[in-house]
Amino acid sequence: MFDGSMAMSFHSLKYPSHMMGNVHKHRILHRTMKNPILAVPPSSTLLQTDESGNLPESKNSSGSDAASTNSDSASLFINQATTVGIIGGVSVDSTLNFLKKLVQWSSKDGGDSLPFVLCSDPVLNKQLLSHERSHFPLLSTKRESSRMDHTPIVGNLQSKRAFLERSGVQCIVMPCHISHSWHDEISRGSSVPFLHMGECVARELKNAKLKPLEAGSPLRIGVLATNATLTAGFYQEKLQREGFEVVLPDKATMEHTVIPAIEAFNRKDMEGARNLLRIALQVLLVRAVNTVILASDDMHDLLPRDDPLLKKCVDPMDALARSTIHWAQSVEKGT
Repeated sequence: MFDGSMAMSFHSLKYPSHMMGNVHKHRILHRTMKNPILAVPPSSTLLQTDESGNLPESKNSSGSDAASTNSDSASLFINQATTVGIIGGVSVDSTLNFLKKLVQWSSKDGGDSLPFVLCSDPVLNKQLLSHERSHFPLLSTKRESSRMDHTPIVGNLQSKRAFLERSGVQCIVMPCHISHSWHDEISRGSSVPFLHMGECVARELKNAKLKPLEAGSPLRIGVLATNATLTAGFYQEKLQREGFEVVLPDKATMEHTVIPAIEAFNRKDMEGARNLLRIALQVLLVRAVNTVILASDDMHDLLPRDDPLLKKCVDPMDALARSTIHWAQSVEKGT
């Protein structure tokens, strides 16, 4: 999972125990404890915080001990020039998948992987999931279908940003599509660079110097995502700013392929979800788009790695990981 032979370094902060182990090339030997998350490389920290961005009190610690741990936590964390702060999102799996890429890609040339602090909060996971489900009436409860107030989500994310800044990180990323709906609000006033996944993928596509598929036509980029992400509109905004024409699924495609694909996925009907996703992608591709931004981790993971349709898609998470590594390289070079 992580490249390089290394012994794991873990900061003891008196919060609920996580999975710890020794990291070896191509495999991880785990010693499982309560609330398993992931083994981490040296000089990195994995945290599970509450919605206020604080470390939860340990059942084995006194109130004064817990308070001391929270107030002193920032001084315990790594403070290297390339330390990355990561705010987990709606899916722990997708967050860890992003982390895996960040670690592997940053150390692929034999160097050290980037130091990081990963902040995970189950309350935030549930808040984001409820927001996403509220945009799919067939998947949501009556309560969720009513207009949601996203203020608590924004406040939670802002507290995570502030916590990471106090922890000494020098750059912050959110490997979560839904969280970017409020990126401007969350990043406002940040003391460190706060990368935007939409900007990262739009910049990469711009630098790729694509050619229109039809002579005299503009460069077209398709976006396939959940209703919540498409409604937020940040991918469309960032792509249009770079001069692309954005092509979205029409109402019929959403109603008859995208939404049913998500419903099938939630029923564990992977073959049905996969077939519906292929149809949705083909509908976009016949509209002469150069590529499709597949802005959904569930959708992206449905297709086999060797699927021809997947080769015509780009994953914004990959762009975010590469941009984070590029930021770190720039810092190291002093540019």
